[in-house]
Amino acid sequence: MRTNLHALAAVRNLGILAHVDAGKTTVTERILYATGTTHKRGEVHDGTTVTDFDPQERDRGITIFAAAVSCAWDGHRINLIDTPGHVDFADEVERSLRVLDGAVAVFDAVAGVEPQSESVWRQADRHGVPRIAFVNKLDRAGADLDTAVASIRDRLHPAPLVVQLPIGREDRFTGVVDLLRMRALTWDENGGTVHEGPVPDDLREEALRRRRLLEEAVAELHPGALEEFCERSADGTRTPGPHASGPYGPGPHTADTHTPGAHTPHADPANLPRLDTRTLVGALRDLTRCGDGVVVLCGSAYRNRGIEPLLDAVVAYLPSPLDVPAVRGTYEGTEQERAADPHAPFAALAFKVNATPTGRLTYLRVYSGTIGKGDMVMDAGARRTERIGRILQVRADRHAQVDRALAGDIVAVVGLKSTRAGSTLCAPDAPLVLEPPGVADPVVSVAVEARRSVDTDRLARALARLVEEDPSLVVRSDPETGQTLLSGMGELHLEVAVEKVRRDHGLEVAVGRPGVAHRETVARGVSGFVHRHVKQDGGAGQFAHVVLDVEPLGAQEPLESPQPESGGGFAFRSTVVGGRVPREYVRAVEAGCRDALAEGPLGGHPVTGLRVTLTDGATHVKDSSEAAFRTAGRFALREALRASVMTLLEPVAEVTVTVPEDAVGTVLGDLAARRGRISGSATRAGAAVVTATVPLAELFGYATRLRSRTQGRGTFTARPTGYAPAPAPVPEPAPAATPVR
Repeated sequence: MRTNLHALAAVRNLGILAHVDAGKTTVTERILYATGTTHKRGEVHDGTTVTDFDPQERDRGITIFAAAVSCAWDGHRINLIDTPGHVDFADEVERSLRVLDGAVAVFDAVAGVEPQSESVWRQADRHGVPRIAFVNKLDRAGADLDTAVASIRDRLHPAPLVVQLPIGREDRFTGVVDLLRMRALTWDENGGTVHEGPVPDDLREEALRRRRLLEEAVAELHPGALEEFCERSADGTRTPGPHASGPYGPGPHTADTHTPGAHTPHADPANLPRLDTRTLVGALRDLTRCGDGVVVLCGSAYRNRGIEPLLDAVVAYLPSPLDVPAVRGTYEGTEQERAADPHAPFAALAFKVNATPTGRLTYLRVYSGTIGKGDMVMDAGARRTERIGRILQVRADRHAQVDRALAGDIVAVVGLKSTRAGSTLCAPDAPLVLEPPGVADPVVSVAVEARRSVDTDRLARALARLVEEDPSLVVRSDPETGQTLLSGMGELHLEVAVEKVRRDHGLEVAVGRPGVAHRETVARGVSGFVHRHVKQDGGAGQFAHVVLDVEPLGAQEPLESPQPESGGGFAFRSTVVGGRVPREYVRAVEAGCRDALAEGPLGGHPVTGLRVTLTDGATHVKDSSEAAFRTAGRFALREALRASVMTLLEPVAEVTVTVPEDAVGTVLGDLAARRGRISGSATRAGAAVVTATVPLAELFGYATRLRSRTQGRGTFTARPTGYAPAPAPVPEPAPAATPVR
């Protein structure tokens, strides 16, 4: 195990991010094979991959659950998390990104940036996770590196820094030109061995031109590179750089540094490099870690081409735990920092819980300190202590027991009975609470019940375990029907959850038709709504008088210092003057208003998108209290909403449909029938790509309908984008009158 900070610098905690079917799992499999972790390449279509080990993942051919694996490359320990690509499992990605130091974003060389690629990229932006890009599937028909890079620039808006040039196109793709060291890396037919050689003559001029473009892009972003670039441009000289260990740091492809283009006396002088290789590599590292640039590599994971340079880039450009800022947390209102130091007090974040037949596994990212088997740790949020049973180094569903875990490690532990995803574990004598991963609100619900009444209790326990493993699932009881409702992020998400109950617990479950989670909002509010709360039943009474204005959020500009929103599309402020309502009572009114948002007047749905202003009020010397004003705020807003004009909202999704050009008319007509609004269309690789915004309720069963209307040639993706007004319900026709005899 590591005992010093130098060894900690050799750790990389990274995730693989991409749209579904872009090749994330295949890239992970090839990384495991290249590092010697596995001795046979697993295939998604054969169900033999290491990270897609769940039966449902192998049946469906997609990643559903984030899986962690560990491997070693060139003296570095790489902790890798393969994340799902389907939008329904975005919360798995969110929990993974919370504990990662870097990521590899995988893009399809034909499709470029796809909808979920954009979503996970934005998630990584929120967490400040540095990334490098890998353009995969260059062996496919229609694959084009430049087109894929253009989509990265246009849709994701980073500065793409392309460091490789493909050798061959489509099915003739055999390798890449390394633009940093001006050498060719090629692979044999089975992709087993990488061969290093000179740049092919027919690509030399293009390689020099692209090297110069890379230098110019780096010089625009990096002050040190700009200084050297300008110096060499001024004197017109090029000097060989010092001997470097490799273009991505030390690696198996090491060769002496030489002056690129030295053997091309007839090359265009305008294309000759002006940045030393070591300077260029250092600048790329700085730009990647600060987020100002994204290094772009390419290859074909399926054919095992481009994986070794990708691993070298991971080691060279992505940060170690020492390179990221110290983690911040709080305890009892005091903010603290914990550096990535094995000798600091222990602090770790639980980001995943998995109930297995052999015990409950809790996955941890250790941020500081050291933990050993049998140690006592504190769940800081719940304020209780638990004992560590065993510590496991993870490799998907296989584990190797270790004695200790240090700062920077990602491990699984056995023995924690009640720790949940998002909990902070710390040393009992140094408590700390870290910010947990965010959890999105569910948008789709189904009613579930056991087919046999004797299994009702077993189903309740199974659903409780399901929610424990996946916080994005919510189980509740419908107050009107008494049914148990399971809510999640999409139709596929719920299908997977129900199938997990059936397989893991042997239960026969009946499932109702999916329904969407509606919201209510204010279309036209009320002003000067008065509510008096007076209660006298002996002893101290309750008195609170409030006057509220209710309006749609965004109907006017906010005040200079509005009270911060806590999410949910609600803003509260006070314009009371003269101390008619003390500040502590104003906070109580706001709390009462937030209580009232749980149920709207139209159908008991949560209320969003409104602004409440407390304009006046009154107090009583003896009978006023925070409890009285909280009650007054709750009842005042409820009554004000009943007096307002309300609108029902339904969740909508951005749908991207890819179909043959001869099926566009059929698809457009079907989307229109589903109340879809077309937002764009384009032609990509001989297929039409249609983008539309469609109510989520209209997408149930759309996959089957699309396949039938396009003879199985159409595909689509959907990602929730928010809420939109729902159409007014059509009144049922009155029953025909019965004639009187």
